[in-house]
Amino acid sequence: MYTIALILHSWIRWFALITVFGVVLAAVRGKVEGGQSVADRWGVFAMMALDLQMLLGLLLYLVVSPNMAEIRAHFGEAMQNPQLRFWAVEHLTAMVVAVVGYILIQIGVSRLRATRVVPVHTVQSLKEDAKWTTRQGA
Repeated sequence: MYTIALILHSWIRWFALITVFGVVLAAVRGKVEGGQSVADRWGVFAMMALDLQMLLGLLLYLVVSPNMAEIRAHFGEAMQNPQLRFWAVEHLTAMVVAVVGYILIQIGVSRLRATRVVPVHTVQSLKEDAKWTTRQGA
């Protein structure tokens, strides 16, 4: 089980990176309009990939990895070794921050879509209103 989880975790990282890159590229190109925009579709796959990646990583970290079991058993000693500390603390922390950051960005985007961020009156409509009021008053 350890080998399968490790291989999946290793390969899914590339899918996660490609899908997050797809979200960014779609947003930069302006493909964000509508309920089923290109950015939204990429975002669904990115979130699935990141969720699966996090699940596999936690499974490896907490359950099936014999390396992590040994590190947890001798945690104080592992903190003295930079390579073991990376796998015990730094990798886990960075990946949790990345996934939580992506989730917060998605929540922010959803809330922005729910609120009215576009002004009610555009510059053109204000100019037309001004013309109408001057014609009415004359």
